[in-house]
Amino acid sequence: MKREQPNLSLSGSAVVDYPLSAATADRTPVVENMLARARAFAEPLIVDETLDTGENTLAHADAVAAIVAAMGGSEAMQAASYLVYSCQHLNRPQEVIAKVFGDNFAALAVETTKLVHVQKQARSATASAHLADGASTQTENVRKMLLAFSRDLRVVMLRLASRLQTLRHAAASKQPVPEGVARESLQVFAPLANRLGIWQVKWEIEDLSFRFLEPETYKLIARLLDEKRVEREGYVEQLRARLERELAEEGVKATVQGRPKNIYSIVKKMRGKSLDFAQVFDIMALRVVVADVKDCYAALAWVHSNFQPIDEEFDDYIARPKPNGYQSLHTVVREVVDGQAGKPIEIQIRTEEMHDHAEHGVAAHWAYKEAGHKGYAGVWASGEYDAKIAVLRQLLAWERDLSGGSQGQGLFDDRIYVLTPDAAIVELPQGSTAVDFAYTVHTSLGHRCRGARVDGAMVPLNTPLQNGQTVEIIAAKEGGPSRDWLNAELGYLASHRARAKVRAWFNAQITHETVARGREAVEKVLQREGKTALKLDDLASQLGFKSADNLFEVVGKDEFSLRNIEMLLRPPEPAPGPDDGVIIKKARAGGNAGKGGVLVVGVSSLMTQLAKCCKPAPPDAIRGFVTRGHGVSIHRADCSSFRMMAMRDGERVIDVEWGEQKADAGSVYAVDVAVEAADRQGLLRDISDVFAREKMNVIGVQTQSVKGTAWMTFTIEIADAARLAQVLNVVAAVTGVRSARRR
Repeated sequence: MKREQPNLSLSGSAVVDYPLSAATADRTPVVENMLARARAFAEPLIVDETLDTGENTLAHADAVAAIVAAMGGSEAMQAASYLVYSCQHLNRPQEVIAKVFGDNFAALAVETTKLVHVQKQARSATASAHLADGASTQTENVRKMLLAFSRDLRVVMLRLASRLQTLRHAAASKQPVPEGVARESLQVFAPLANRLGIWQVKWEIEDLSFRFLEPETYKLIARLLDEKRVEREGYVEQLRARLERELAEEGVKATVQGRPKNIYSIVKKMRGKSLDFAQVFDIMALRVVVADVKDCYAALAWVHSNFQPIDEEFDDYIARPKPNGYQSLHTVVREVVDGQAGKPIEIQIRTEEMHDHAEHGVAAHWAYKEAGHKGYAGVWASGEYDAKIAVLRQLLAWERDLSGGSQGQGLFDDRIYVLTPDAAIVELPQGSTAVDFAYTVHTSLGHRCRGARVDGAMVPLNTPLQNGQTVEIIAAKEGGPSRDWLNAELGYLASHRARAKVRAWFNAQITHETVARGREAVEKVLQREGKTALKLDDLASQLGFKSADNLFEVVGKDEFSLRNIEMLLRPPEPAPGPDDGVIIKKARAGGNAGKGGVLVVGVSSLMTQLAKCCKPAPPDAIRGFVTRGHGVSIHRADCSSFRMMAMRDGERVIDVEWGEQKADAGSVYAVDVAVEAADRQGLLRDISDVFAREKMNVIGVQTQSVKGTAWMTFTIEIADAARLAQVLNVVAAVTGVRSARRR
């Protein structure tokens, strides 16, 4: 069993075109002598071929079949090992293999071959990654992609067996393994074997990968192990015999054996816990296999009563199994001799069934039957309900590992993995399109996306992508997204992140237009006042804004009166003389109602006027400002113009309030309403109809449309501002209206 993975980059490959007649297209597999028939089918195609590693392809397939057999795969599963390597030598592999061996084997061979090709491309992309985090992210995506392809567990087992053979062949022939292959083996295939619980394969892949990645460290640990081997094995044999004998005397029938040493796990523990070689507990270890769970705990009780346990090193994986189904008791103890505690010894205690699962994992529960129409992905269980449940739980745990522990959707249900033209793997939500792909690669590429090739063929931008496809984006040099992309019914975007980026682009465009409109208005004021030399950022700072753009934006939205700028730019008037001020007299009976029904508190004989900048109306909170020669100007309490004047001349601020209105007085107040909406035909008419139905007189309208967005200002006569809020809710419900507010 010494050969490699199907990199299937075969030299001198001959493509065979098997005839397919309708009369012989029976897809029912013949199961007799399946292994011999599959080898005979593949031999003429691959006997003279070699893999990238230099290994003969037929020899590699023989070795993979043997590894699959050792992992618990049936004869039919072993037969599939040969069919995988035949695909690239057939013009129509799916049809040919289905004709001879059945649809199940055809799908298995073709899917595995496709996965091998995609992984090879991804390995190349990972090797070219310049940043360490980029390479690690790519490795994680390779792992996820392999799972997304592997709904049939047989695909995973074939890939594990093939990769193990690659490493074995390189070690036996003393040939170097490319770093990308070794690293992928350590970071992708070994964790998969671990998740499946196939420990023997996991340990061997880890040790061989580590041997090629860090040869000097590997040789050092191997030498240290070898130097202590005789002493260690003698001590372990003595302990083994003692445990087996004394457990039997306690009525616990047990098989005790020394545990194999995994060099990579020793190195990981040394590095993770900053230990010397002599301190690593695993170097001396025993495994106790008993008949049932009751005997597991009986054996544990005896061990802890006859040895000194190290409490923090105890784990009960029987009561709390690992996610991959692994069960065992783990404890670390010391033998006490003459009052002195000896070296630590790790002891694992488990049943025969647990040991079988620990050695072979999922394969121990699963019988790979001949191709058929029943079972999960064409694979039949061994006939036991528990076996099916064990594998189902394994798959669910496997998915949770890679989805961050989420219990909701599984990896297979909501993610796909596609490739860039440079073979980098991109993870996307299920149903994603080329537009989603473009935004995931880069926001700018998404904005400029105009077309896409999938596996070399042009496709509409709303075509859903599939696992393993290569996507190439055709982009304009500059430009932005289409509004159609936000229409869910058209199916251009499945990713919430991509949708948010498109919305952000359009919002930025609106903001840009608003800022430009505000800049133009401010610059006109500066020209009129002869202050064009004034720096715009300085002006904004004096008005309380962080930047000029912030000022332009609120001016463009008509949320800041240009009057504030004019007042700031004009020099202060000379101080009033003794006869220039406003005469203030004490009021009789608390005050006097002036113009507009406003009562100036504590003052009489004052003229009042409603400010045009904020247009107050009952029952708005109001404040008064004493002007020079024009009486008291009445502002809304939240008016930005009033705040500016109050900051400069606080002594001119005066308290005011609305006077009592007679029921038949008929007083009305003019207010401005700002409406933002998606522009369409009939929009102005529909909004005007609302005001008409609500009996509110419109005395002025200003409209402006910018790139499909309508900005409208309505001047309305109202008697009560409280009622206006109700009417604005009705306006906001008009089709296309995004916001309706009082200015």
